[in-house]
Order: sequence, then C-alpha cells, then structure tokens
Amino acid sequence: MIDLRSDTVTRPDEGMRRAMYNAEVGDDVFGEDPTVTRLQEEVAGILGMESALYIPSGMMGNQLGIHVHTRPGDEVIVERSCHIFNYESGAAGSLSGVVLHVLDGERGLITCEQLAGAVRHGYYWESASRLLCLENTLNKAGGVVYPLDRLQELTSTARAHGLALHLDGARLWNATAASGIPERQYAELFDTVTVCLSKGLGAPVGSVFAGSKEAVEAAHHRRKVLGGGMRQVGLLAAAGLYALRHHRNNLGEDHKKARQLAEGLRAIKGLRTDPPESNIVLIDIAPLDALPLLESLRSDGVAMVPLGPHTLRAVTHRDIAITDIDRALRIMQRVVRPQFRTR
Repeated sequence: MIDLRSDTVTRPDEGMRRAMYNAEVGDDVFGEDPTVTRLQEEVAGILGMESALYIPSGMMGNQLGIHVHTRPGDEVIVERSCHIFNYESGAAGSLSGVVLHVLDGERGLITCEQLAGAVRHGYYWESASRLLCLENTLNKAGGVVYPLDRLQELTSTARAHGLALHLDGARLWNATAASGIPERQYAELFDTVTVCLSKGLGAPVGSVFAGSKEAVEAAHHRRKVLGGGMRQVGLLAAAGLYALRHHRNNLGEDHKKARQLAEGLRAIKGLRTDPPESNIVLIDIAPLDALPLLESLRSDGVAMVPLGPHTLRAVTHRDIAITDIDRALRIMQRVVRPQFRTR
C-alpha cells in the first residue's frame, strides 16, 4: 500500500529503534527521566524558548496553549480551516470553557484588518478577546507556509490589542524546510508554541509545548490534570531526539516528492491541484465524489483521505519513495481516467 493519508503513518527506522532501546530512563512524573529532559532542552533551544514540556500529542499542546492564556468565558480568535476548530473534538469549549471566534481567511491566511475587527471592545456583555491561535504550516489549506512578514504584522496587531499568542506548529519543521527561515524566527513571535515529533519527523508519538518558564509550569500542571503524566517515557523521548537530529534536515525531500506528485496529477485529465508549498497536496476531483474514488484507489493500492466532498488530500513523508510516487500516479491515471471519460 502506498499510504499518502498522512505523515503520521511513518514507522521508526532501525536507527530510531536502537535509540529507543538504548534510552536512559527514569520516572518523568518525578522529573527524573534524563532523556525527556534532554529532549525538552533541545526543543526549547531550537525554538528560542525559555522552557519546554514533552506531551503525548499536538492536540494536547494546543489545548495547553489555550488553557494557560485564558479563563472560562474568554474568546479565542482562530481561522476557519485551523486544526483547533476542525479536528480537536470541541476541546477548547469542553476543557477551557472558551468561545472560538472564527475568521474566514484566504487559503488559511487572515489579515490584520480581519483580526482588528474581530477583537471585542471590553463591554461587560461580551466575551473577552484573549488569545490568537495561528497554524504553520496550514494543513487544511494544503500545507501553506505562513509568510514571516504576514506573521509579524498579525502578531504585532494582536499584541497592540492585548492578545496573547499561541502557534500550532505541528508542521513548523516543514515551514522551515520550505522557507529556510529558522524555527526560532517563527516561534519568537508567539508566547507559546506546539511542535509535533510524530508527523514528518517520523517519531512514533509525542509533541513538545514550549514557552516561558511560567507558561510551561502552568502547562505541566494542566498536563497532569488531563492525565498526561508519564513515567519511563524516555523510551519515546529518545525517538523524538533521534528524529530531530537525523530526520529534520531531510524534510525537503518530502517536499520534492509532493511537487513531483502534483506535477503528475496535473497531467491527468480532470484532476486539478496547486503547486504545493510543503508536503501536502490537495486534489480537486469535481464533479467526482471523493469517497467512492478513494475506495477505488485503495483497492488498487493507494490510500489518501477526503478533505471535502470533491477534494482529496495526499501527504508525502519519509516512508514514501520517489518510485512510490511514480507508481501512485500510474494507479491514479488508471482509476481516474475512465470515470471522467463517462461524463
């Protein structure tokens, strides 16, 4: 199976497995796991943050960011396509008691005018605007990289209106691979940042929440409340460290595969796709329906996911070879062509 559903499907390679086997461990709830400590320090250093916390998932990291910056009844400003709004099970409301104020961006990008217009004015009958959450890269927008100058303008506007700032950097590594801009230049604009180790970097599990010492201390307490305290978790942290040191610099290869896939797809009659900025390719198949086509493709050995009734998403990653891209394109050609021919 050529699995293009997500870059979360990667499996640990032999080097990563050896690192996990040899990991020095301790009880992390007691703060005694040296491998976890090294991972947290390394990520904090990469992001230019004061402190960091190893956590089970990126979703937990985003929810920690919301929790430490808000109180129940506050309002969090987000863009409609963001992960927090679409894929986090309503956690912002159920866990932190906040309201999401949703803006409609263009390909996931919002403007300073939109942001300024969304901020509440402090009347007692309104929820209080407290936090702006942005995402980089933008998953649902097709892996779009948030331009640094746009982020600088938005974060400056947010601070002028008294908002705190959290970055969902699940694929921040990909933004750096695509733009050449170090992760810390993106991160320094925000109060807190979440980065994932289990997507393109290929670790089996885990994310890191980073920010000031005070923010991370508050997040550490909240992680415990959510049942996220872990014991000899250095076995997993070792995989994250290995991924950072050995896989991070190879993400550009995934972007090349995405570009090759998109170029090949555009040559198939009826399919439309934009040149990808990172490792995510959105495929417009209208008027065909996504689910039946996905079933046909999967039966022929290619797996993708729907991102709308007439849109497919393909994500390239380290477990996909260039030859797999070529084979996936041949299968797409064989499966798709007859369906457009009958219309």
